[in-house]
Amino acid sequence: MDRLIKELKGTLGALFIAIIIRTFLFQPFVIPSASMYPTLMIGDFLFVSKFSYGYSNYSFPFAPPLFEGRLLDNDKPTLGQVAVFRAPVGKTESLLKRMTIYYDESLDYIKRVVGLPGDKVQVKDGILHINGVACKLEKLDDYTLRDPRDSSVKVIPRYRETLPNGKAHEILMQYPFGVHPADNTPEYTVPAGHYFVMGDNRHNSQDSRYMKELGFIPEDHLLGPARILFFSTDARWYDVLAWIPGIRVNRILKVIE
Repeated sequence: MDRLIKELKGTLGALFIAIIIRTFLFQPFVIPSASMYPTLMIGDFLFVSKFSYGYSNYSFPFAPPLFEGRLLDNDKPTLGQVAVFRAPVGKTESLLKRMTIYYDESLDYIKRVVGLPGDKVQVKDGILHINGVACKLEKLDDYTLRDPRDSSVKVIPRYRETLPNGKAHEILMQYPFGVHPADNTPEYTVPAGHYFVMGDNRHNSQDSRYMKELGFIPEDHLLGPARILFFSTDARWYDVLAWIPGIRVNRILKVIE
C-alpha cells in the first residue's frame, strides 16, 4: 500500500508539473492545415512560448474570465513573427469554400504577424504592402507540397518575401499574382491593441484579409510566439503507430523563423 501511495504521489506530482509548464511556460501545438507551408508542415509539433507575450484569460485552459488585458506583457509581437492565438468567435460564410464557418475560442490558430497596431496593411495584385511599402519578393525554386492528409502532390511557385524591417521568410503563391480573390484588398489600418496576420501559403490561408471571417486579432487572444519544432511526421496525427516510421528527422529542433 505504501508503495502504491508513493507511486500515486509521484504520478500526480509529475502531472502537476506538466500542467504548470504548459500553462505558464511552453505549450505544445500541432500543425493541422496547409496554411503555413513552406514554413510549417502538416504533422509538425512545436512549442509555443507562453511567457513571451505575458498572460491573458486565453492563456489558461478552462479558466473563466478573471481579468482584462494581459499580465507580465514585457514583449510584444514583432513584424514577421509566427504566433499562435485564439480566433475571435464568429459565424460567417467563407469566401473561399462558400460554407458556414464557426470560429471557436476553444481552438488555437497559427499565422504570421504582418501588421502591428497603427500599421497600414494592403495586398495589391498579391503583393503585401505595409505602410505604403511593397514587400520585396525574390523567386525561388518551386515547392513540392505533399499533403499527408490525402497523399496529394502539388508543385507551387515559391518566393522569399522580405518585410520592411528586414525579416525574410518563404511564401507560396499557387495562382498568378492578382488572380485570387484575396490578392487585392482595401488598405486596412490596424487598430490599437490588435494585429494583422497572414498565412505563408497565401492562396490556402483564411486570415486577416477576410475581415468578415477572421479580421484583426485582439492582443488578449495571443498565446505566444512559435519557437521550435520538437517533432515532425508525415503520419496523420491520430495514427500514432505510424508517427515513428513517418518521422522527418531533418525538421526536429528546427527554429521557427
